Amino acid sequence: MTLKIIALSGALRRASYNTALLRAAAGMAPEGVTIALRTLHGIPLYDGDVEAQGIPEAVTTLREEIRAADALLIGTPEYNNAIPGVLKNGLDWLSRPSGEGAKLFGGKPTGLIGATPGGFGTVQSQDALLSVFRTFGSDFWMAGRLMVSHAGKVFDDDGRLVDDKVRGQLQQFVLGFVDFVRKRSA
Repeated sequence: MTLKIIALSGALRRASYNTALLRAAAGMAPEGVTIALRTLHGIPLYDGDVEAQGIPEAVTTLREEIRAADALLIGTPEYNNAIPGVLKNGLDWLSRPSGEGAKLFGGKPTGLIGATPGGFGTVQSQDALLSVFRTFGSDFWMAGRLMVSHAGKVFDDDGRLVDDKVRGQLQQFVLGFVDFVRKRSA
C-alpha cells in the first residue's frame, strides 16, 4: 500500500526555505511513500462575507487533497515569534464552515518542521501550531521535531539542502514520521 503525505508549506515566497525543506523531505521518502508538496497560493484572506458566497476553489482543492492523504506534514516559517499569517489564514479557511477543521484534521497523522534564517529555529511558531492542531483533534506526531536555524547556510541559492547534518536530521525525521503514519494506517 502506498502512503500519501501532503507536505504543506506555510510560506509563499518562491525561494522559501520551508518549501525547500519540504522538497528535500519529499526526495527522502522511502519506497511506497509519496510526499506531495502543496502551497497556500491562491487562497484569499479569510472573510466571512466571502465565505457566505461559497468556499473558494483553491481552498476546496487543497482540502480534498488533504482529506485524501494519509498524513499531513507542515513546513512553517516563524514571523515575529509566531505562526505566519498566510499559514494561519489557510488553516482558518480549511476549517470553514464551522466544524470542518475537526472533520478534515481530526485523527489525521500530522507532523511539523520549520526553517528560519534566525538562530532559534521555529520553536515558537511550532508551539503555537500545536494549539491549533490540538483544537482540530489531529493525531500529532510528538516524537519528532525539526527546527532548522540559519537556513541561509543550510540551502544553496537554488534551494538545495547542502548541510549534511541537517540532511541527516531530516532523513531521521522523515523515516520516523513515515513509521508513525504506517502504524496509524495499519
